[in-house]
Order: sequence, then C-alpha cells, then structure tokens
Amino acid sequence: MSSSRTVLKRVVGDHFEPDDAMDPKTQRALRGQLEQIDYTAYAANKKVGAALGAFETQKFERLGLVTAMARARWVAAGVALGDAGQIPSPAKVAELAQLRAAYEELSEVYDAARRMVERGYVGYGGVGI
Repeated sequence: MSSSRTVLKRVVGDHFEPDDAMDPKTQRALRGQLEQIDYTAYAANKKVGAALGAFETQKFERLGLVTAMARARWVAAGVALGDAGQIPSPAKVAELAQLRAAYEELSEVYDAARRMVERGYVGYGGVGI
C-alpha cells in the first residue's frame, strides 16, 4: 500500500492580471481597488504583529532548536520502531503521527514567523515597527 502526502503552499504573487477585453480605465480602477485591499491586509497584519513584539535572534534560535528537537524525536521513534523488527501497534503508529505533527507544526510556525519579519509585520532586532 502506498500513500502520498499533498502539501498545500500559498501561491505568492497571484495578483491582478488584466483582462484583455477590459478597457484601460477600468483596469486602472480595479488595480487601485485591489491595491487598497492589499494595503488594508498589510496594515491589519502589521497591527496584529505589533502585539508579538520584535523577533530577536534568540527567538528564532529557540524556535529552530525546538523544531530540530521535535524532528529528531520523531525520526528516533521511527527508527526505534524499525529496529524492533515487527509491525508497530496502532498506538505506536498514533504516537509516531503525533511526533510528526509536532515537528510539522513547529516548522510551519518558523516559516510563518520568518514571513512576518520578511513582510514587515514584525520587527527583527532593532529593525522595523
């Protein structure tokens, strides 16, 4: 039995593409409205991000360390199941899945925090906000 895992990624840059049939004045008006929407979302994210405070190097180091530890724990548990030489029980498989989920969630948090710094929603060190 094989399985596949689909990872959903956000498509960045999926913005306004004018319709050839649309007249230029309408295109400009629509582009302006969409830019207003984008700015509103940016301002909201920046306001919410300010509540997190600036992300210092130490925050990323700790988050990176915890994420690496979660991955190592997940892999070690999987290797131990393989070393046992028998099909793992449903409980052991569930435990392994929980370890993987912890690693994946922490990895997503790291990516999200980095993206927040990159987009200027939160400051990094003395930079931003």
